[in-house]
Amino acid sequence: MRISELANATGVEIETIRYYEKQGLMAEPERQPNGYRSYAIAHLERLSFIRHCRALDMPLAEVRALLVFIDKPVADCAEVNQLIDAQLARVRARLKSMKALEKQLGQLRKQCTHNDAGQVCGILQELVAAAHGEACACHAKV
Repeated sequence: MRISELANATGVEIETIRYYEKQGLMAEPERQPNGYRSYAIAHLERLSFIRHCRALDMPLAEVRALLVFIDKPVADCAEVNQLIDAQLARVRARLKSMKALEKQLGQLRKQCTHNDAGQVCGILQELVAAAHGEACACHAKV
């Protein structure tokens, strides 16, 4: 299949496919006599694997490590477990951070309960105060 077909089949942009090839995540495809790349089912499967890992927000370095395990399986998958545990820890940390952000935005939103003119908007006043280095409602200890 051609690169456009591979892109359509996986939902991965052509530029991204070429980037993955340059990074060594995917094998170079064979070339047809006319110079076009010819991708096989193995390319489709590998690209689908990479896309799935990226959808799980795994960094490319970890995707690369997982691909090494696929290419050269070992008896013990402890390192694979460690990679997933590390990703899970990053996701949990981001969730905690997002919860804190949600709380801060909630506190900021409470500063303006009416559709007042901009100069008396509590949200804008809090943001301007914070820009001046003053305490603001969204970063106050609650």
